[in-house]
Amino acid sequence: MSSNNNKTFKATRSNLSISSDVADSQKPPLPPQVTFARRTSSGRYVNYSRDDLDSELSSQDFMNYTVHLPPTPDNQPMDAISQKVEEQYVSSSLFTGGFNAVTRAHLMDKVIDSEISHPQMAGAKGSSCSVPGCDAKVMSDERGVDILPCECDFKICRDCYLDAIKTGDGICPGCKESYKSVDLDELGDNNGGGGGNGRLAQLPPPIGMTKNERRLSLMKSTKSALMRSQTGDFDHNRWLFETSGTYGYGNAIWPKEMDNGKDNDDHGHVDSLELMNKPWRPLTRKLRIPAAILSPYRLLIVVRMVVLVLFLIWRINHPNNDAIWLWGMSIVCELWFAFSWILDQLPKVNPVNRATDLNVLKEKFELPTLNNPTGKSDLPGIDIFVSTADPEKEPPLVTANTILSILAADYPVEKLACYVSDDGGALLTFEAMAEAASYANMWVPFCRKHNIEPRNPESYFNLKKDPYKNKVKSDFVKDRRRVKREFDEFKVRINGLPDSIRRRSDAYHAREEIKAMKQQRQKRDDEVVEPIKVQKATWMADGTHWPGTWLSPAPEHSKGDHSGIIQVMLKPPSDDPLQGTEDDAGMLDFTDVDIRLPMLVYVSREKRPGYDHNKKAGAMNALVRASAIMSNGPFILNLDCDHYIYNSQAMREGMCFMMDRGGDRLCYVQFPQRFEGIDTSDRYANHNTVFFDGNMRALDGLQGPVYVGTGCLFRRIALYGFDPPRSKEHHPSFFSCCSGRNKAKFSTPEENRALRMGDSDDEDMNLSLAPKKFGNSTLLIDSIPVAEFQGRPLADHPAVKNGRPPGALTIPRELLDASTVAEAISVISCWYEDKTEWGQRVGWIYGSVTEDVVTGYRMHNRGWKSVYCVTKRDAFRGTAPINLTDRLHQVLRWATGSVEIFFSRNNALLASSRMKILQRIAYLNVGIYPFTSIFLIVYCFLPALSLFSGQFIVQTLNVTFLVYLLIITLTIVMLAVLEVKWSGIELEEWWRNEQFWLIGGTSAHLAAVMQGLLKVVAGIEISFTLTSKSAGDDDDDEFADLYIVKWTSLMIPPITIMMVNLIAIAVGFSRTIYSTIPQWSKLLGGVFFSFWVLAHLYPFAKGLMGRRGRTPTIVFVWSGLIAITISLLWVAINPPQGQNQIGGSFQFP
Repeated sequence: MSSNNNKTFKATRSNLSISSDVADSQKPPLPPQVTFARRTSSGRYVNYSRDDLDSELSSQDFMNYTVHLPPTPDNQPMDAISQKVEEQYVSSSLFTGGFNAVTRAHLMDKVIDSEISHPQMAGAKGSSCSVPGCDAKVMSDERGVDILPCECDFKICRDCYLDAIKTGDGICPGCKESYKSVDLDELGDNNGGGGGNGRLAQLPPPIGMTKNERRLSLMKSTKSALMRSQTGDFDHNRWLFETSGTYGYGNAIWPKEMDNGKDNDDHGHVDSLELMNKPWRPLTRKLRIPAAILSPYRLLIVVRMVVLVLFLIWRINHPNNDAIWLWGMSIVCELWFAFSWILDQLPKVNPVNRATDLNVLKEKFELPTLNNPTGKSDLPGIDIFVSTADPEKEPPLVTANTILSILAADYPVEKLACYVSDDGGALLTFEAMAEAASYANMWVPFCRKHNIEPRNPESYFNLKKDPYKNKVKSDFVKDRRRVKREFDEFKVRINGLPDSIRRRSDAYHAREEIKAMKQQRQKRDDEVVEPIKVQKATWMADGTHWPGTWLSPAPEHSKGDHSGIIQVMLKPPSDDPLQGTEDDAGMLDFTDVDIRLPMLVYVSREKRPGYDHNKKAGAMNALVRASAIMSNGPFILNLDCDHYIYNSQAMREGMCFMMDRGGDRLCYVQFPQRFEGIDTSDRYANHNTVFFDGNMRALDGLQGPVYVGTGCLFRRIALYGFDPPRSKEHHPSFFSCCSGRNKAKFSTPEENRALRMGDSDDEDMNLSLAPKKFGNSTLLIDSIPVAEFQGRPLADHPAVKNGRPPGALTIPRELLDASTVAEAISVISCWYEDKTEWGQRVGWIYGSVTEDVVTGYRMHNRGWKSVYCVTKRDAFRGTAPINLTDRLHQVLRWATGSVEIFFSRNNALLASSRMKILQRIAYLNVGIYPFTSIFLIVYCFLPALSLFSGQFIVQTLNVTFLVYLLIITLTIVMLAVLEVKWSGIELEEWWRNEQFWLIGGTSAHLAAVMQGLLKVVAGIEISFTLTSKSAGDDDDDEFADLYIVKWTSLMIPPITIMMVNLIAIAVGFSRTIYSTIPQWSKLLGGVFFSFWVLAHLYPFAKGLMGRRGRTPTIVFVWSGLIAITISLLWVAINPPQGQNQIGGSFQFP
């Protein structure tokens, strides 16, 4: 038994303790050490430790060879089983570690209280080892069937098997005979596992060659073959197809098995002439807006700009001498409004629509081709990030539904990996994810079998449409009923997790207290025993301490102080499809349905006091590093925990853009945000369709849409801070053209030619300088060129530059091992980013509340392009706050981030020459729009000031002023109508957006400007928090939250504006009525604009009334006091002069 072995396992693939920048006074972090441990059923705690996996799992028979033949029935390495089982063992272990701490791998015999049956899931049930003194689980295959390496069927676990190989001369402990060299697939077939397709196990890499070195060597060889093919030299790919040959390691060639001179796998091959004669077809196409709409739209923009200029000139030349102060304020505000409108309107001159062709994507990447005769998926991998921080504010059930929609997505299973970032380190989130993984065993095959949409179970079972429409399989009703019942039980288990964890922890705590008291009595015999206080811990289902945040916070176990945690909830799936059987999910028949699940990983980065963890941006960067080491998908999709996949083919749609010609210059594909649970009238413009369907489509015609925080498919190397390929070709500088320095780029190695940082050709990617940028993890650095190569589009057309050969991504994935996960633990440690460029140039950018906009801006500033992907069926759906106060605080956060951007180096005025001028204007508007609130709030008081003073912004209401006003109003209405035409939004949505623009501009935007100015000038940070709350009493109403009134200081300005304007209208009418000669025409200007202000604030006033007109008394108190104060102040400044009339000299023409 290996528990007696006290050697330590060190991750020797990277030297994380070496850093040239560490001061002598500081202690360098310790190199990661992995200690394997598990808790036995008898209560014993058994530690496992062993030598480096690389040396242990490599066969000595291959040590002196440089060229290896592919494995054959008589040349099968013994450790093929060990590698598979190693991955199973690692995926069942909870890895923890951090700064100056040993990395521990805790074997999880039990992840959740309920029973687990899926063989990919951690803690899955299985047989016990037959070796005396060992109660570990027996090795199993993809179906969970026991792997018995000996013909005597002696059950043995992974560690005992390795001990028998290492120290027992390969002798079976049962029959005492030597183990035979048997393939893993053959073992699975012999034990009834099925799933064996005769595919031989992959040969382990040579001694001394790491995973990434092997990938790099493969990348170089495939790229050199590609170059020869495109230049007309010997075409290896065509030779392979015509001769049915395959490459092994080195230069050895191994032909496929033949039967009587004929190919056994005829169905996997197609006619080469048919493939060669097929015309090249693009994956995407750009749909231009009809000229009948776009031309008048552009013309109206020009007309309105001219009219605005003429109007402002006229206004400046015709001051109101009777109220010069009123005229001056109005002129300043109108100048700013014109400037702000131009910033908003100019980027909209070239809107576009785009369409994808999923059939072409399938034809190029998933059907037999000349270079991929078997038709195995050649799509690149995608790592999906889901972020959550607090299970109280973000319910675990919502996050679990999002995870289930991801696991059931229509994308090659072996190419997907889902990472859940729990920034709170909560056991509740951990066990909820485990429950979701368990339920996915039934839900995912059910979705694949019956083509379910959407694949979020909560949304699917709540659909109001007929669920049986277009369903033809006879067992659908039975399957749906069973899955629905299981989902109801799943929800109950999730809802009961908080109580279950609390009861479990209380029980273990009581046991620990009793145990401590017994130990004290044994030591002190008959002395009086004082009560012992044992720290109340939070306990996992297997009876061990949870390494994250405890319910009762303690040192090293609180939200800001806990170890890094990684748990592979679902281990990586097998490379080939695994067809289900009737017994795979109880009563459901999943015959001929792929039952594999994508890899699911729980990640909670290390947090320690004294470190700035940078909130969501820091959590995303931790996932970027961990995923690069564990799966290294060349593309990353990030989702909020409440945004689920509504269209199961959304990732395929996004991949059409990335894999199309020129797609290597795309940094990300942004999908629109769509929301559920919003009231039908959309009172507070929560859908935000004017932005998502108007502004974003328009930006798509420039350099691309901005990044909005969720629903975005990234290119990994763009997040790493590299410049786009061929950036020097697209943006040549004057000096490079004159001095001939551009010749230097041809000396760059081809595999690094697309990896360039900086503005000069001299700053090509130098891997020796990479630790200063990315940290000192060699696995992370080695993964960068691999991700760049795998993310390239197919080189299936002469016009495709920087492409990769077809079929390059059909190779099997690398297996997980302990050193890989230990490295992932190291890169999510709190110290890893010290003295690196993470958050400065690499990954999500730090320093702003709206880190999403800044991150996208940095990419566009380096010359990258982005694309807006609007699918026929919504790609993703989420939730939005429908409560007024929550909505205002959401807008406040966005506006605060924009103010921070304006006062930072990310201001678009400082953008590089690689950013297009209209794109720069769009980003400039992002930073400037909150400042419009200063002028807007002044302009909203002008009508009231006019009514109080009896003056107006012009001397007289003459025909010229009214004509200008009419033209400006008509042009803005006509522009709105045309925007509705090309964007697809409705006029009501446009009007709601206008209303909330004024509501937010007079409340949240103004507060953001104040907060930003105080922070920049005085270094004072102000936060606007909720002070009181009155909740609704109707729990059955879907929109009950809409009527909840929560008082916040953000409400004061708009309430004051409403009260002052209402009082001003009353004062104006009173003065006119009681005047000697009533002149109603004098009220026209002031009353009209007052009603314009009140019409925009109507949704705000309606929200204050609640469901039954109940408004907190404090609202009226504040409003009344401010309105009375302003009125008295005005009377004191400008008292009436002997007559009750408005005064003034403007006359209606």
